[in-house]
Amino acid sequence: QVRLVESGGGLVQAGGSLRLSCTASGSIFNINRMSWYRQAPGKQRELVAVITSGGLTNYADSVKDRFTISSDNAKHTVFLQMNSLKPEDTAVYYCNYIMVGRSAEYNFWGQGTQVTVSS
Repeated sequence: QVRLVESGGGLVQAGGSLRLSCTASGSIFNINRMSWYRQAPGKQRELVAVITSGGLTNYADSVKDRFTISSDNAKHTVFLQMNSLKPEDTAVYYCNYIMVGRSAEYNFWGQGTQVTVSS
């Protein structure tokens, strides 16, 4: 059993910053990549940022140059530093871990943390 626990969400004014964290516990094995997704009311869940086990990163165009994803692999933790926040960043943010077994990839999700940006 794998459990992902997120923290760091909250209410912030436009232009402010927040830092999200997500830590995995349980039967962890071979984490291939860690990602942050978000889902705003009435919209589909979208990929925000991803980091591979080797440290390669990729970002959605809407957050480039404002958000930074990083990880502490030894602690199975991924972070999302969010700067210059905008009201359109308001959403529930979810962490996602892909772990690779012998013949399959396994997808694990956190419970989500609310980020609200006021104008």
